[in-house]
Order: sequence, then structure tokens, then C-alpha cells
Amino acid sequence: MRVEIWSDIACPWCYVGKARFEKALEAFPHRDDVEVVHRSFELDPGRAKGDIQPVLTMLTKKYGMSEAQAQAGEENLGAQAAAEGLEYRTRGRDHGNTFDMHRLLHLAKERGRQDELIGLLYKANFAEERTVFDDDERLVELAVAAGLDADAARAVLADPAAYADDVRADEREAAELGANGVPFFVLDRKYGVSGAQPAEVFTEALTQAWGEREPLKLIQQGSAGAEACGPDGCAVPGH
Repeated sequence: MRVEIWSDIACPWCYVGKARFEKALEAFPHRDDVEVVHRSFELDPGRAKGDIQPVLTMLTKKYGMSEAQAQAGEENLGAQAAAEGLEYRTRGRDHGNTFDMHRLLHLAKERGRQDELIGLLYKANFAEERTVFDDDERLVELAVAAGLDADAARAVLADPAAYADDVRADEREAAELGANGVPFFVLDRKYGVSGAQPAEVFTEALTQAWGEREPLKLIQQGSAGAEACGPDGCAVPGH
């Protein structure tokens, strides 16, 4: 079974939601048969790469709230994160464009290191003091820590077109599926779960999606005994 997760590194609820989903998946009896794929979704796609500002400033301008309200929201998120065993800096974080991070995540997907990289990006953005928005070498360090080659990561960051189409394709697909916010979880292309739901909700969704999987329907065309290869070898015509 495949679970696809649309998310953005700048999204605190994606950070929390990933932890809650993983808690449910860890306890799921068929967890070894569940493939998790992370999909791209930018919360602020129009922001220029060099346009970086404090999170509180972004929140007050985008949502028209006071700085005190924005800080209270951050404190609440910090408490929610802590309840999931996550570190969260409620002060001093910044906000910027995440497009390059999504491009690196597509490189990581090709190399089988996507989950490792997205986990490190989340931790770097929400728990560590050093920013992830103004230094490509910081992203390269995180890519290497996730098991990627440094030169391959640098090559992606140096070429704005590298994996750009893959990111845009993910975002178009999210719109087609009706996802207008993240995190957004899609189970076997049959069920959708929106938001950082409690682990119990993810457990229920996993159980339902697994139980409703349909077995492969074999269509017989031509001779039912047509030749084929199997573990014991290949059928030889006329024998």
C-alpha cells in the first residue's frame, strides 16, 4: 500500500503531522508493506529565494494578527510538537522560499533517501538555530547527512531547472486531488486525510485502506495455459 504525503518544510503542522502519522505507522501490523512517498507543496510559492524574514513578521503581515497573537500561536505549536517528542524553537526562526528544498527531495527520492532528508530539513528548520533559507551549503550538509552525494546536491542547487518540473507536477496533482492545504495524506489513491490529525485517526485510515485493498484480477486472454517463466524455469513450447 502506498501513502503519499503532500507537505512543505515551512509548515509546522506538517512537522507535527509527520510525527503523528509515523506513530500510527509504527504500530500498524502491515507497516513493512506500506510505501511512504513525500510530495511537494509550497505554502509560499511566489516568494523570491532571497526574501527571508522572521516568522513572526510573516505571520503578522500574512494573517493580520498582532505580534502577541503570532507569538502565542508559536508557543502553542511548540507545545504540540513537544507532545510528539519533537524539538521546536518558538522564537527566532525565519521564513523563506522552500523550492530548492523540494528539488533536493526529488533527488533524494531517486536515491532512496527521501524520508531521511525531509526529517533532517524539518529538524533544521524548526529546532536548530542555523537557518536553512540563506545558504546552499547548509542544504548540502543536510543532504550529505541524509546519505546523498555532496556534488550531486550542489549540482541540483546550481541548476534551477533540475527537478523543477517534478515539484510543479506534485503541486498540480495536489490541486487536482483537492488539497488546498498541508499536510495532506493520500492512502492508495482512495482515501485522503487532511491536517495533522491525532495518531488514532491515521491508525483508522491505515486499517480501513488496507482492508479495502482489492486483489489482482487476472484477465485470461488466448490460451489459459500460455507459456510463461517462473521460479522453476521457463515453459518450452511443444514439451
